[in-house]
Amino acid sequence: MINIHQVIRDRYSSVIFSPKQIEDEKLVSLFEAARWAPSAFNEQPWRFVVGVKNKDENYQKLFDCLVEANQYWAKYAPILVLSVALKNSTVTGKPNHFAQYDTGMAVGNLLAQATSMGLFVHQMGGFSKDKTREFFELGEEYEPIAIMAIGYKGDIELFPDDLQERESKKRFRKPMNEILL
Repeated sequence: MINIHQVIRDRYSSVIFSPKQIEDEKLVSLFEAARWAPSAFNEQPWRFVVGVKNKDENYQKLFDCLVEANQYWAKYAPILVLSVALKNSTVTGKPNHFAQYDTGMAVGNLLAQATSMGLFVHQMGGFSKDKTREFFELGEEYEPIAIMAIGYKGDIELFPDDLQERESKKRFRKPMNEILL
């Protein structure tokens, strides 16, 4: 196997979450890691809406934005986060064509930080952008990107068989010759 950093190798999108709350300092460190991501012209166009289960109304709003298939398993995660990108440059006022790319870089940092602390993150594209705009009063200047479920790994034996099976599937990646043009 080719040598890559263990944090990259260990990262995966779990559907089995523990109800254990994430410590505040760990949650803050996820967004500190995101804050330090590179971005075109140092725009830092990423923004996050954080929902903590049983602690704020954002969690339920984010949950209600998810499609039913994602609600089925995401209900176990103690944290839900919406990532959004500021669409226009604060320097030029023109469209920032790198905003989504840069937001992805910030999320990549968040994923690495989470994995390094024993947390799991599952990103979801199955959600209503219209609901996120309505619930969080996001103007047209923001583009909703993804909702993430974040938490500690749960005990797989406590979950329904279909989620156990999904969690236990072998991970795979395309071979190198398919990604290098």
